[in-house]
Amino acid sequence: MKQFHDAVIKKSLVVVLVIVGFLLSPSLVAQNLYITADSMENNTGASAEKPSPVIYDLLIIAPKKYADALQPLIAHKNRVGIKTNLVTLNDVYHQMFWYGRDQQEKIKYFIKTAKETWGITYVMLVGDFETIPIRYVYNADNNTGWDEPCFISELYYADLYDKNHSFSSWDSSNNGIYGEWYGQTARDQGIDLYPDVYVGRLACINEAEVRVMVRKIITYETTAHGQDWFHRFVVVAGDTYPESLNPNWTGNEGEQNTQDAINNMSGFEPVKLWMSDNSFTGPRDVIRAINNGCGFLLFEGHANAFSWSTHPTNEPHTWINGLNTVTMDLLRNKKMLPVCIVGGCHNNEFDVTPMNILKGVKEQGLRYFSSRTSPSGLFWHYTWIRECWGWKLTRMSNTGSIATIGCTGLGMSKEDKESFSGAGDYLEPTFFYEYGVNGTTILGKAWGNAITDYLNKYPIDWNTPAAKDSAIDAKTVQQWALLGDPSLKIGGYSSAELSSILG
Repeated sequence: MKQFHDAVIKKSLVVVLVIVGFLLSPSLVAQNLYITADSMENNTGASAEKPSPVIYDLLIIAPKKYADALQPLIAHKNRVGIKTNLVTLNDVYHQMFWYGRDQQEKIKYFIKTAKETWGITYVMLVGDFETIPIRYVYNADNNTGWDEPCFISELYYADLYDKNHSFSSWDSSNNGIYGEWYGQTARDQGIDLYPDVYVGRLACINEAEVRVMVRKIITYETTAHGQDWFHRFVVVAGDTYPESLNPNWTGNEGEQNTQDAINNMSGFEPVKLWMSDNSFTGPRDVIRAINNGCGFLLFEGHANAFSWSTHPTNEPHTWINGLNTVTMDLLRNKKMLPVCIVGGCHNNEFDVTPMNILKGVKEQGLRYFSSRTSPSGLFWHYTWIRECWGWKLTRMSNTGSIATIGCTGLGMSKEDKESFSGAGDYLEPTFFYEYGVNGTTILGKAWGNAITDYLNKYPIDWNTPAAKDSAIDAKTVQQWALLGDPSLKIGGYSSAELSSILG
């Protein structure tokens, strides 16, 4: 009898644990909330799936301390027909108690569950890298001469499924190193990379920045439509790769890339700031053009987390600065906020922090301050500044951009590939094809569809060496991060749309 009694207790305990596990899952919390609605547009990649019932369009994940500041944005999104739900970070961790090896994976599991349960299309992460944890990807490009063993990938949170429609951990080797691609083949094989939801981040460090971004988004979506300034397209470029350094680097590559983008944007007035015709001579030209107002802003050149610059034609030792995090303070474009795409390295490396100075000194001593070739924590990469180029431009109050898309690591171009094709030279103009030709007017969809198009054009072969073409193609999309609202209506809502939506 005692053995029977013990067995009953053990079985009851198992049942209780199973029930508790299910109660912690958002899938059951929402099981009675299904409604009939149009589902997310499927992409053409391997992740395409059957439509899900839509309860929410936009999932916001943020710490509880930002919840009050986000309420006006949630109310606005619901008013314009973007059904929005805020889930606090603690609730995410609580509901995913049984899932995920670390905080990042718990967040990703929650996003997957929210997609399958609520039919979400967009995910907005609100918080800096210390608040909403980031996933570092170890896709090494060691042939560049730079030490970049890893970089931030926000695509990690968007690519939910593998080719078999199972959860994609990005760590098939199960060793806690994600997207690992060293040696002759990728160790983490078969990552799908196609975005299954559209992810953007407001990398706010405090509540004040949250309130600024909420105000900017609402103002933009309700006032930008039909304004003359929106129909200007400012491009800034020069000779990214001077021919004197390599005979294959012919022409002004940056200018050609911007022209490719312009060709996709009929109906827009191009404002060309080019080195070749002296329309671009320095920061004043860029600041003046932005202050006059534009709907889109494109930079093609070189950069770090602090600054963007490029070369005059075939002058490899001359650098002309376009904009940095100090000169940005001269911007006065008020409510005329462009969507900015920036081609270059590290513009959106939003894990920069002054604490990196202490880390660098601890690792290397004073050599950290004097060496441009130190093996880690490079002082001249400006990883020690308060905020990166892309986030400062985005979060500036009543000025700057409404969103910025760019690289979190070393920006790759066709010059980095043996095929001499693709990378940022293809991806960045493709964004403008999505908007200008395909008519994709939601920012996150334009970002995600550009990535999808890139992967269709340059499919990844995981059985090739690191730092070769396929690894570069993977890195090109892995590091392309959207700092802004993924559900943003580019150009805002028309008065007719607002009247229809608001009744």
